[in-house]
Amino acid sequence: MLYLKKSLIPGAGKGLFVKNEVKKGEIVCEYEGEIVPWSVCEKRAEEGHEGYAFFITKNRCVDAYFTKEAIARYANDAKGIGRVEGLRNNAQYEIKTRQGEKRVFIVATKTLKANDEVLVDYGKDYWKNLNKAKDLKEKVKSEIDKVQKKAKKK
Repeated sequence: MLYLKKSLIPGAGKGLFVKNEVKKGEIVCEYEGEIVPWSVCEKRAEEGHEGYAFFITKNRCVDAYFTKEAIARYANDAKGIGRVEGLRNNAQYEIKTRQGEKRVFIVATKTLKANDEVLVDYGKDYWKNLNKAKDLKEKVKSEIDKVQKKAKKK
């Protein structure tokens, strides 16, 4: 069972959490969305609709940008812009063939305890190529500054 709540990563928005323990090597969930060619993902990125595409082949990508009910899209990357000391990725993406199709799954790389946030490495290319990264970095910096100021007041 999975649920959404505010991520432990500042500026990341919602995060994906496990309700029950998930053992290392088990599938957490499938990364679902529209199945489109990479050319569609590139066009959408140019229009500002980016950040949720998973490349399988040039003719088969999973794009969850417009599929907000696809819960796996809320898994965040602990190595991203809003890094938190001690927070590490605990899952990875894996492409598996199911029912004759290549599909994407999030798989635990260590045992997740109940209420742990699912954190998965997006890869260096994601952060390098994301057009919105600069805006996101500023937003995260602002949120971290707020948290630090609040902590100093206590």
